[in-house]
Amino acid sequence: MVLMAFGSAACGGDSEGTGASGGGPPKIAFVLATTGLSFAAAMGDGFRAGVDRVGGVTADITGPAIVDGAKQLQLLQEAQKTAKSGISVFTLTPDVVSPAMAEAVKAEIPVIAVDNPPMSTTGVKLFVGNDNYELGRSLAREVIAKLPAGTAGKVVIGNNAPGVKVLDRRAKGIRDEFKEKLPGVRILGPFDTKQEPAANLAAWKTLTSANKDAIAFLGTGDADGWNLAAIRRERKATWQAGAFDLDPKSLDAVKAGELVLASPEHFLKGEVAGYLQAKHAKSGEPLPEGWLYIPGLPVNSANIDQVIARQASKEATAQGVAAQVEKILSDATYLRKLSEVS
Repeated sequence: MVLMAFGSAACGGDSEGTGASGGGPPKIAFVLATTGLSFAAAMGDGFRAGVDRVGGVTADITGPAIVDGAKQLQLLQEAQKTAKSGISVFTLTPDVVSPAMAEAVKAEIPVIAVDNPPMSTTGVKLFVGNDNYELGRSLAREVIAKLPAGTAGKVVIGNNAPGVKVLDRRAKGIRDEFKEKLPGVRILGPFDTKQEPAANLAAWKTLTSANKDAIAFLGTGDADGWNLAAIRRERKATWQAGAFDLDPKSLDAVKAGELVLASPEHFLKGEVAGYLQAKHAKSGEPLPEGWLYIPGLPVNSANIDQVIARQASKEATAQGVAAQVEKILSDATYLRKLSEVS
C-alpha cells in the first residue's frame, strides 16, 4: 500500500485539484501555535519544503509570536476564508482552537492535525505526529546511559506546558523508563517549568537550587535544554541534563557534553504534512486517515556532528530527511489508528 506517490512524479498531478476552481493555484495554510520558538519554525520550514516538492500550490504559514490560543484561533478563522484547499494546524491550546478546526471540517476544508493530536470533537481524521510516550522513554535512556549502573538518587522532571497531552506523555515516558531501568532512583515532578524562555530559566534555577543533590534534570520542551545546559555550565555541576528539540544552543550543549536530546523531528513532521496537504490540494488525491507516525531521533555525542551538519540550513535539513519522508509516505506500517495515539 502506498499512501501517496512521492517525488518528481508527484509534480505532474491533475491541476483540477480542490483549489483550482477559482482559476489560480490552490491555496493552503499551516497555522502554528507560535512562530517564536525554533521547533515551531522548523515545523513551518518543513511544511514549506513539502509544499515545494509538489509545486503549483500557494501556502501561507502563520502563527502568533508567542503561544496565544486566542490569537491562534483568530488566525485559524482567517485562514478558513482564504485557504479553502486545506489547513494544517499545530496547537498547544486545543481547548481554544478545536472549535474552529471543527468549523473548518464542517465547511469541507481538508484539515490535518500536526504534532498535537486532534480532539475527537473536531472531526479531523489525519494526525501527523510522534509517539511522545516513547520519545520520553528514549530521552530517559540517553540520560541513563551517562549514569553509573544501578545508581540511586533524585531525578527531577520538568514539564514546560502541563496539560498539553504530548508533553504529559513525554513526562510519563521519562518517569516509567527510570522506574524500570533504575528502580533505586527517586523521581520528583513533573514540575511546571514554563514555556517562555526567561520564565523557564528562572524555574530551572529554582529547581536546581532546591535539589542540589539530584543526579539528573530532564525537561519536556526545547527551552529546558539550553537553559539546563547554561545552569550546569555556570555552576560547574556534574548532574546530567536532557531535553527535546534541535535548537542551535542545545546542539552546542550536546557537542560540549552538557546535554542529551531527543528530537521529535519537527522539520520532517512538517514536510510530511505539507506534502500531503499540497498533493491533495493540487490533484484531489485523498488524504490518508489515521495517525501517520513520525519517529524521533536521539541526539548524543555519537551523532551530534552529523545532526549539526544536517541542521546547518533549511536545504541541508530537507536533503537530510528526504529518504525518511519518502519512506513514511510509501510504507503503510507508519499509518496507525487515531485511537492508538500516545
